Amino acid sequence: QVQLGESGGGLVQAGGSLRLSCAASGSIFSINTMGWYRQAPGKPRELVATITSGGITNYADSVKGRFTISRDNAKNTVYLQMNSLKPEDTATYYCNAAVEVAAPRIYEDDYWGQGTQVTVSS
Repeated sequence: QVQLGESGGGLVQAGGSLRLSCAASGSIFSINTMGWYRQAPGKPRELVATITSGGITNYADSVKGRFTISRDNAKNTVYLQMNSLKPEDTATYYCNAAVEVAAPRIYEDDYWGQGTQVTVSS
């Protein structure tokens, strides 16, 4: 009923920048918190950043000052601007959204994107 489509990953040199986008589509009544998580090979998935519908943000210590999360509520889209990238930022990045689904009755469910690869070369 709800899909998250990510884009913007790729290969970049250390010190470079990338911008990830994630658009939600489907039977959406509203979207509460949206966020980005990442998973490197052999490691558990970890939080990168989240943003509430009101714009309150939260960041992992490892990305503070380098990454910026933002959203466009009219477009049901969340962004992650990543600057000063480091090789340790290499991972698959996943979008997450807490969506109030507009079914016959409204209920909240948690959705994940398919992931987009970010590779930072040294």
